[in-house]
Amino acid sequence: MDDVQSAGLRQVDPADLGVDPRKLANAVAFAESAETRWPRNLTGGLARLEKATERPPWNEVLGPSKDRGGPNGLILKDGAIIASWGDTSRVDMTYSATKSYLSIMAGLAVADGLIGDVDDPLREYALDAAFDTPQNESITWRHLLQQTSEWEGSLWDKPDVVDHNRQLGVKADNSKKGTKRDLQTPGTYWEYNDVRVNRLSLCLMQVFQRPLPEVLQERIMDPIGASDTWSWQHYRNSFFEIDGTVMASVPGGAHWGGGLWINSHDHAKVGQLILQRGAWEGQQLLPESWIDALQTPCEIMPTYGYLWWLNTGGAHYSQAPESSFFALGAGQNIIWIEPVHNLVMVARWVDAKKANDLVGHVMAALG
Repeated sequence: MDDVQSAGLRQVDPADLGVDPRKLANAVAFAESAETRWPRNLTGGLARLEKATERPPWNEVLGPSKDRGGPNGLILKDGAIIASWGDTSRVDMTYSATKSYLSIMAGLAVADGLIGDVDDPLREYALDAAFDTPQNESITWRHLLQQTSEWEGSLWDKPDVVDHNRQLGVKADNSKKGTKRDLQTPGTYWEYNDVRVNRLSLCLMQVFQRPLPEVLQERIMDPIGASDTWSWQHYRNSFFEIDGTVMASVPGGAHWGGGLWINSHDHAKVGQLILQRGAWEGQQLLPESWIDALQTPCEIMPTYGYLWWLNTGGAHYSQAPESSFFALGAGQNIIWIEPVHNLVMVARWVDAKKANDLVGHVMAALG
């Protein structure tokens, strides 16, 4: 209970909120038993685990990494904790769930007028020469947020081609990952690509003219009462000079190390902020319009929004309502937001093949 109290999240009896305690206990037991098959030793990051499909030097780790803990998580209903398991105060790498935090940063940039319109071409922002080429000149903020940019180039010694022909999911065949393909017109082809997400992160740092972790702490994490244990780790070579000041640009994941390192309580607070449509204790930290925008399906990839996964047609987790959306990272690291049921679940180190069943157990407890 001490870590719950220190996190500033109240705990309630699930029965008081109409949740079946027995079925909820079954969900927790399932989460504890459904541990990922990943090793606890994660030194070297995700690239180390993908040596068979990411050849040297592309699999070189650029940022720090740390060993993982055991399964842990918590479930919030109506803003209160109704269940928790494992060491929820442990700080762990969160992999591509970091991407959803970049979406939050983009929402702040829009709110501040630093991004005039998400359909503006990046080249109009005079950031650097990376958008001056024929392939890249029509790329917009929306394209980068939806992973349809088809940006061509290298960043921090990683070329965009590293993720050409990449597949996702438990049955993914990545034998052709990193095989160059013909690039399409920006906005017409969806591809999950870490280099392009890192390019978006650099662009956001350029418009803020501040390191993103500083902005996130000031605008989001401090107002919601997050702990002081989280960090956003950069690569050893991801530095960029802005007006004479050298700053570290942070990655949108931990594929090559780095990324957001955070505990489950802080994750849950961020999830609750999104569930509350950007409002926290009387403050509108993110515009409601941005909460709508990040949940709007990409036209050519309807299960993806602005760096958040959507459950359009129940395609992502069949046992979750279609209204659900998710921040997801390898491992699995999950922030599940379910607006209709006023629910947030954070689950860490769940076997990807069992995540849908975990969702089903929670839904069963809701009745």
